[in-house]
Amino acid sequence: MGICFVGKRNFEKFILQYLQPRPGHFISIEDGTVLGTHKGWFLYTLGQRARIGGLREPWYVVEKDGATGDVFVAPRTDHPALYRDLLRTNRVHWIAEEPPAALVRDKMMECHFRFCHQMALVPCVLTLNQDGTVWVTAVKAVRALALGQFAVFYKGEECLGSGKILRLGPSAYTLQKGKSRSSVATEGPGDGPGSGPAP
Repeated sequence: MGICFVGKRNFEKFILQYLQPRPGHFISIEDGTVLGTHKGWFLYTLGQRARIGGLREPWYVVEKDGATGDVFVAPRTDHPALYRDLLRTNRVHWIAEEPPAALVRDKMMECHFRFCHQMALVPCVLTLNQDGTVWVTAVKAVRALALGQFAVFYKGEECLGSGKILRLGPSAYTLQKGKSRSSVATEGPGDGPGSGPAP
């Protein structure tokens, strides 16, 4: 992804004029295989294609670890590791009401949100926390949510306000892995398929 205010420049070259390279690895989210190296995790945006030398098929950025410098990637643009349906914002800046009366009364409110200016509005439920932050539960998992972006809330045509995304819920891939592990964990000896009373 680019930065609109720097004009038509190579993003990587531009950033590396200001930040020192911090080499790291591209790692498969599925099996932990190291697929290649890069010059810095900060050069990548969640959801973007990771250009990994020597690989023909496209891989996409699904997670970044600033401490280790690792960039985790998945093999498809629609991989479940790219999708999440839960996020938490910082204290929301409300435009007309601080916060909307329905949200104060019920502690929950249906509305819509987006985190990119051209994306379609996503139906969601806001849950108000005592500190003014909100949990946002999307009706349908959303691709490439990222920390630091702003969730902007709408009710019909009205923009209600926005909050910076501080926390993300688990990805659809993490949830799928958890379900498959729990079903294996609950199967004791003799509980698996084909088991049962011996004839």
